[in-house]
Amino acid sequence: MVDGETIGSMKKGYLLFIAVMQGDELSQAEWLAQKVVHLRLFDGENGKINDQTLRDVGGEILVISQFTLAGSVENGNRPEYIAAAPPATAEPLYRHFIDQLVSLGVTRVQTGKFGAHMDVELVNDGPVTLWLEK
Repeated sequence: MVDGETIGSMKKGYLLFIAVMQGDELSQAEWLAQKVVHLRLFDGENGKINDQTLRDVGGEILVISQFTLAGSVENGNRPEYIAAAPPATAEPLYRHFIDQLVSLGVTRVQTGKFGAHMDVELVNDGPVTLWLEK
């Protein structure tokens, strides 16, 4: 939600929090999109775990920009975000990543609002949370 309005939602699929770091490049966004689309995290027939991809199950993706993932509390108790790319650099890479997901056949990609204060709700179906980085 942004300003009390739901701007993105999904049912079965992935909620992705994306942090663009200083120095990140288009090739990294492309690699990440490929990896996300081809991950086998959904159960297959007969309960076989980690057998199907997002496309196999007709899954959706909700992409949320989250610069605070770049935060560091290594020095002191106040997070610093100097590793995060500035918005003028981060937003085009964020958009490129989303475009890549669509070009790879994800039929429904929703987003939050880049740079906005968002209230994000999650119902986690299973214990899978992964950190992907290139």
